[in-house]
Amino acid sequence: MPIITMDGPPVNDPAKKRTMVEEITRRAAAFYGLPAEAIIILIKENRSDNVALGGTLISDRPKP
Repeated sequence: MPIITMDGPPVNDPAKKRTMVEEITRRAAAFYGLPAEAIIILIKENRSDNVALGGTLISDRPKP
């Protein structure tokens, strides 16, 4: 069973998460030639004060 791990910022809209995992599952199942039920997706949400880039917390970086 393939396990797909996604790390990223929090997504507060459950509908967006559903759409994302449905699409990723569909594509992974097609790629591996497996049923969708064999695909595992783990979503790990990280707040910007828990992630650093180049020694600076993302929350401390200037907003684009």
